[in-house]
Amino acid sequence: MKHWFLALVALLTLSCAAQGPSRLVLGDERFEEYLPLLEGSRVAIFSNQTGLVGGSGVHILDTLLAQGVNVSAIFSPEHGFRDLADDGHQIDDSVEPLTGVPILSLYGGAGGVQPTRESMDMFDVLVVDIQDVGLRFYTYYITMCHLLDACGEAGKKVVLLDRPNPNGHYVDGPVLDMSLKSGVGHLPIPAVHGLTLGELALMAQGEHWLEAGNTCDLQVIPCLNYTHQTLYQLPVRPSPNLPNMQSIYLYPSLCPFEGTVVSLGRGTDKPFQQYGHPAMEGHYAYSFTPESVPGATHPPLLGRECFGVDLSQMPKEEIFAGGMDLSYVIDAYTILKAEGQDLGFFRRFFDLLMGQRWVREMIEAGASADEIRARWQPDVEAFKQLRKPYLLYDE
Repeated sequence: MKHWFLALVALLTLSCAAQGPSRLVLGDERFEEYLPLLEGSRVAIFSNQTGLVGGSGVHILDTLLAQGVNVSAIFSPEHGFRDLADDGHQIDDSVEPLTGVPILSLYGGAGGVQPTRESMDMFDVLVVDIQDVGLRFYTYYITMCHLLDACGEAGKKVVLLDRPNPNGHYVDGPVLDMSLKSGVGHLPIPAVHGLTLGELALMAQGEHWLEAGNTCDLQVIPCLNYTHQTLYQLPVRPSPNLPNMQSIYLYPSLCPFEGTVVSLGRGTDKPFQQYGHPAMEGHYAYSFTPESVPGATHPPLLGRECFGVDLSQMPKEEIFAGGMDLSYVIDAYTILKAEGQDLGFFRRFFDLLMGQRWVREMIEAGASADEIRARWQPDVEAFKQLRKPYLLYDE
């Protein structure tokens, strides 16, 4: 197995050389930095299907085992470890079939979202290697925070192998009102926070945002040749309904539809790239019909033709210029209000996603997307100043 690992190291080294000294190097490729930290320890990993070493196609679990690291447990987030379950689907504890390592689910396992005391006794060092997409309502960072908190309480060391944030080139959206803390909002940060998981972990500890102010022995292995303006192309989808970079870039603007009666394309080949509703017929000619598909077996408006807008071909430059753009939600709300169907348009989940009640209230009062952005902008600027000591990469 070690021969296989050395071959992988040689392959990655040749790849780095072939692509020049400025090639983006992920934290998990920097073996010389983190393997010594794991020697002689029982190691747990927090990862999923995105934990491919340098995008090589070889998983961090297989890499560590090949090097002789004693991997004693796997913590998995929403959607599971290697497979991609539906959003919100409960994942039970299990055993990784290829290696026999126990999988401890933090999305419905024995401890729910919290690691159990028994699971914390199974390791000495936690290795984090997972791809996030940089949104406050994306759940992977929340699971990471639960683990950091538990490691702080139990005196465990954490080695975080950092990865780029595909939405790390800007900061936007309302900062979470902690009275609305939930499974889709855990820290007082903007909807688009612009941080890597390594930076976010450092900030969560430095600002004492973890439960009971717990802090652990945290070491972040940074990426090389990365800045916050680097546009990183994800080699695999991070979750079932983010199939491509277009969906990841549109995610900040279209995810708020999850808290409304409008479909954002779950159950189609363009999730998070379109939106529509049956009552919008006559306002838009474009339509789609959600169906039961893997990753979205029970999508909203299943089997109903929805009329709306296709954003799948929108130039990325336009998406970036719009930032977190609530004009799509406002558009749908305005149309359904004209059709007399605005009652019940917003669900409580909308407030949880936005992290503030006043966003919905302003939309209902007829405010524009620019007016809403102007209200959250001072908080965004304050957050950008607060995060500066924790930045590992140039802005």
